[in-house]
Formats: sequence, C-alpha cells, structure tokens
Amino acid sequence: MNRIPVVAVSIGMATGIYAVSFGALGVTAGLSILETMLLSLLMFSGASQFAFVGVVATGGMAAIPTAIASAWLLGVRNGFYALRMAPVLGMPGVTKLLSAQLTIDESTAVATSQATQSDERRGFWWTGISVFVFWNLTTLAGAVLGDRIGDPANYGLDSAAAAAFLGLVWPRLSSSKFKLIGLAAFIAALATTSIVPAGIPVLLGALVAALIQYWGKK
Repeated sequence: MNRIPVVAVSIGMATGIYAVSFGALGVTAGLSILETMLLSLLMFSGASQFAFVGVVATGGMAAIPTAIASAWLLGVRNGFYALRMAPVLGMPGVTKLLSAQLTIDESTAVATSQATQSDERRGFWWTGISVFVFWNLTTLAGAVLGDRIGDPANYGLDSAAAAAFLGLVWPRLSSSKFKLIGLAAFIAALATTSIVPAGIPVLLGALVAALIQYWGKK
C-alpha cells in the first residue's frame, strides 16, 4: 500500500502544530489577525515568518525593511528546492506559481525520498497541501487565542516539525559518504549559529554539503 498520503498528512499535522506559536507571536508583535494570516497564506515559509515577526516585535513597523531582508535570507533555500523540483513537476506557465507556493522543506523532502517520478509528484502535492492547510488553520487558532495558549516550546511542540523532517532525512543517509556529508553540514551550521545572521548557518551547511559532493565526484 502506498503510504504517501499517510506520511504527508502526518507531517502536515506535526508541522502545523508549531504555527500556533506563530499566530500568537504575530498578534503580540502588533499585527492584526488578518495581517498574521496573510503572512501564513502568502509567505508560507515558517522560518521566514518567524524571522519577520521577530524583527517587527523588537523594532516595530520602522524595522519592516530589516524584517523583509531577514525573511528573504531564510527563504533563499526554497529557490534551490525549486531547481530540483521543477523538472519533476513540469508545471506549465502561470501554474508554476502554485507549485512554487508549496515548495518548502517538507514537500521537497517527501518528494525526493520517493523511488519514481510519479510518486515524487504525489509526495510533493500531498505534503505541500497538507502542511499548507494545517499551518494556516493553526496560525488562525494561535492568532485568535493570543498569548493565552502559552509557549508551545513548553510542551515540546517546537521540536515536532524538526523531528518530522529528521525522520525523512535519516533513511537517506544510507552510506558512509552521505553520513559524512550530513555530519559536516550539521557541524558547519551549528558552529556558525551564534556568530552570523539568521539564515546564514543553513546556507553554509548546504554549501559544505555541495562542496563535499562535488569533490567526491572528481
């Protein structure tokens, strides 16, 4: 039995849980419920959304340019995902906008873990739509309830999305080479987290992984 729908919905639920805190943070930072929801509906990139709202919370509306720059920096990785997924999805014309909106960590991870192109497409759409639906529903819940729900981190919910993503990546580390690449990327990202702006550690980890892969082919 093909388990793509089950996996996709499970990931959507796990990822969506943490959007409760984004909704609460958005209204606490001074955004309206509508503005908070528009960030989830249109930006739809968790790390970028948290970066944007975090900057606004500390600097107010005067910090909007900085908030946009921070959100963009964290969203750069999605462009690389698009390069990988575009040939698989084959979306024509303006319909590419739909697939672009759903090109996130989770949808790409599920898609690239499949054995056939057909399953890659199914994994992408199932996961992208599942995450989108749950993320926006729980954003609304968090925005309406505000700080009355407390911090999801107190319940360990902040680790749900990361755990789901790790569960997707781990089976792909099937050789010593891939394990080395993963470890090197992790060390690079972890070592630079406290000394460079948000978003840069992820890009540095990706760069390290790409360089090792490149040199390994020479």
